[in-house]
Amino acid sequence: MEWVILIIVGVFAGTLGSLVGLGGGIIVVPMLLSLGSYLPSFNDVSPQVAVGTSLLVVIFTGLSSTLTYMKFKKVDYKSGLIFFIGSGPGSIIGAYVNKLFNTSSFSIWFGLFMIFVSILLMVKGKLPQLKQRQGKKVIRPYIGEDGNEYTYAYQPIPGVIISFVVGFISGIFGIGGGSLMVPAMILLFMFPPHIAVATSMFIIFLSSVISSITHIALGNINWLFAAALVPGAWIGGRVGAIISTKMQGKTIINLLRIVLIIAGFKLIYEGFFG
Repeated sequence: MEWVILIIVGVFAGTLGSLVGLGGGIIVVPMLLSLGSYLPSFNDVSPQVAVGTSLLVVIFTGLSSTLTYMKFKKVDYKSGLIFFIGSGPGSIIGAYVNKLFNTSSFSIWFGLFMIFVSILLMVKGKLPQLKQRQGKKVIRPYIGEDGNEYTYAYQPIPGVIISFVVGFISGIFGIGGGSLMVPAMILLFMFPPHIAVATSMFIIFLSSVISSITHIALGNINWLFAAALVPGAWIGGRVGAIISTKMQGKTIINLLRIVLIIAGFKLIYEGFFG
């Protein structure tokens, strides 16, 4: 029964994560922590193990969706590697900082973070894009929905700094970092939404490999749970990427916001009263 549940969680997390560039860990971590209330097999899952296992699974979600996005030529490799310069070290530091949390404090902080992410998803389409300051920029071309060629540009140093913060949060919470990186790319760096989502999954794949190595060294992986989650996450990563390239994800994003808010308040409640 536990294996069936984990496979379903993997598919759900992989699909939603790939669709909006979140990676899927933001679904896996609270599920692993919450299932202990209902199934005895999950009673011994600590926040550290939940994060480490999630990040290992996110590797396969990121790889699966990146390979799919590559077929549709949506991944900006150059920008992804630039941002990885910041997110890679950030994810390693975050993985070590994760050791400072106990179960209660982790649930409270993670719940607050999930609610914050839901607010970002709510307002990111309504905020005007910020004008960038003059300076050296990375200029990237892309083909729009109408078949015409357009460009977007950003300054690399602010990009590296922001991606470091994103990687740090990823290492702490095991979420893959896309929940912040996608809005940042769209609002601050004027990425087209589909390019932002696809490039975010590429960054998530790279960052998750680095942070997972750290968690493996720290012994924060439940290999049986990971083995059950990975097949679903791989399938979900491909499905989410295909859906994202074929249709708008507004309905899915609205559903994700609701899930994040409910799960966030549940974790905060368990942190205070659990």
